Amino acid sequence: MKCSMRNQSLIDRSRAAVWHPCTQMKQHERLPIIPISHGQGVWLYDFEGKRYLDAISSWWVNLFGHANPRINAALRAQLEQLEHVILAGFTHAPVIELSERLSQLAPGNLGHCFYASDGASAIEIALKMSFHFWRNSGQSQKTEFISLVNAYHGETLGALSVTDVALFKDTYAPLLRQSHQVPSPDWRLAAPGESAEDYALRCAELLAQYLEQHHATTAALIVEPLVQCAGGMAMHHPAYLRRAREICDQFQVHLIADEIAVGFGRTGTLFACEQADIAPDFLCLSKGLTGGYLPLSAVLTHDRIYQAFYHDETARGFLHSHSYTGNPLACRAALATLDIFEQDQVIAANRSKAARFTAMMQPLREHPRVRHFRQTGMIWAFDVADAAADFSQHFYQAALQRGLLLRPIGSTVYFMPPYVLDEENMAELIQGSLVCLDACR
Repeated sequence: MKCSMRNQSLIDRSRAAVWHPCTQMKQHERLPIIPISHGQGVWLYDFEGKRYLDAISSWWVNLFGHANPRINAALRAQLEQLEHVILAGFTHAPVIELSERLSQLAPGNLGHCFYASDGASAIEIALKMSFHFWRNSGQSQKTEFISLVNAYHGETLGALSVTDVALFKDTYAPLLRQSHQVPSPDWRLAAPGESAEDYALRCAELLAQYLEQHHATTAALIVEPLVQCAGGMAMHHPAYLRRAREICDQFQVHLIADEIAVGFGRTGTLFACEQADIAPDFLCLSKGLTGGYLPLSAVLTHDRIYQAFYHDETARGFLHSHSYTGNPLACRAALATLDIFEQDQVIAANRSKAARFTAMMQPLREHPRVRHFRQTGMIWAFDVADAAADFSQHFYQAALQRGLLLRPIGSTVYFMPPYVLDEENMAELIQGSLVCLDACR
């Protein structure tokens, strides 16, 4: 791939100075890094004017397109007022307004919001809050956590302890607390003739059996509702969540809903938990929270948790902190994002758009190499038969050649595009994927 002098200069400088995430840097001796000049809508542009359809929302964060004029305007206005202030002992309008709106929108009575900067940090907060709650409540033996097989919750040490993806976890195993994994309700694992709902309920009963034995030492169950994203876009029936909520209540175990990737409309409702008609004890949010603009995460919880920390004794308080907690610019971007959801009736519009896109994908569904085609809300995925060990890398490169940003997870190809995708974009994405399927083994 030939590059302009400016592109090549940026590639060389980036390789020399930037340690890129989730990357074996040596591979960039032969695979070019793509320097991006600007974005507009679903498109990213390099310095030569080549454009790439951002079919994964830049790691699942961008909801309403790059350079969205409404979010831009909100940030410009906020810049003239306040860029940041310490949130310990101080407060500001954007963080108050955002907390109130999130609490109104979230399922249940999750009226207390604690902020950080990224999804893994939100998971750390929820784990620590759960542990500390039980300690403050006189049940200090409840220190263990359970998650699903093939779960992914982040790569800081606490979040990695409840993650079950070997590629990320095995190297750091000596640093991690042990956690226990229960079977995933991923419907691809159902027995022949068993429905997704029946399989979900069978997995839930295995959770009940585990907690019957270990509830006295278990603080919380953490779940990615409806879709285990980084674990290969494993999708499950909402019945699992409903039954898991009942089981957690029965055995006095917290339920942590990791909606970092699946919140804000990704699964077809604003929050995935809505489809099971449940409320978790902790709701973890990030990624789409700011529309893909600025780092921000939040953990919402209910008053019973909050009251366990409300005390004259400082050490009983939740003393966790981040320098940029509740940053006003990030909160303002989040508020602008929520405004778009409300004013444009995005959830309803997405349902119509998702149905159209799914219908257009019939040629993909019928491709001889496609297995387990699946869709939940604005997430589509399929597994590729006979995929070589380096399939994901080859598919990624082939897609770039066709102007598509796609990053398969192993042999699973998925689409998580911005919600502003139109039918022309859909057709281009489908046609390009068919070509890549035929070209990559």
